[in-house]
Amino acid sequence: MAVYVYSIVRTTHPQRLDGLHGVGDPPAPLRTVGTEMLSAVVSDAPEELRPKRRDLGAHQAVQEQLMADGTVLPLQFGFTTTDDDTVRAVLENGTDEFSERLRALEGCVEYHLKAAQDEDALLRQILRESDEARELNEEIRSGRSSPELPLALGELVSQEVQARQDRLAVGVLDALRGFAREERSSQPTGNDFLNVSFLVERDNEKSFLGAEEDIAKELGEDFDLRLVGPLPAYSFV
Repeated sequence: MAVYVYSIVRTTHPQRLDGLHGVGDPPAPLRTVGTEMLSAVVSDAPEELRPKRRDLGAHQAVQEQLMADGTVLPLQFGFTTTDDDTVRAVLENGTDEFSERLRALEGCVEYHLKAAQDEDALLRQILRESDEARELNEEIRSGRSSPELPLALGELVSQEVQARQDRLAVGVLDALRGFAREERSSQPTGNDFLNVSFLVERDNEKSFLGAEEDIAKELGEDFDLRLVGPLPAYSFV
């Protein structure tokens, strides 16, 4: 039967798994597969695995329990392999790499930040601050403009939006990266202009959270900053 892998820890890491269960229906019992230096928390993998709330919760509960006792390399939901021997071989072959990553994550948690700006507020700002955009908009509203002007205004606004959001993203990152050990940026989606994960030392959590609150206040009500954490350091494994 295939094996579902939750996380990797040092062999000396407490592995208090009592009261927890694995993914699947019925839930699979948890166990560990170890080498001299490393251990992986695993269970049998169900034949069909989908990101249902029950299974996502079981996966997350394992990470949180292990995090309470030390540093963890959390694997993303859904990672499976063929059998325990394969897990053991991966641990043996990757001992140096996994051990180095555990050292890099020591005493840290992940915070994930997404940010967006209200579209109407951004458009008003562009029309207020860009003479060219404002003049084009006024000419279009007058009813005397050529058919090409709406397209020209749309292109200009699109360029302004991108430039302003790029600057905003850089500003937020510059303000927060000094409180983090590492960062990982991803492509924003939807209306977001920022999608980034920070690896934050627990000793710096209060400072990091305070800096994020200051940024949110400075940007104002037209901005939506969504900070999630502390999380297992999925983005930094």
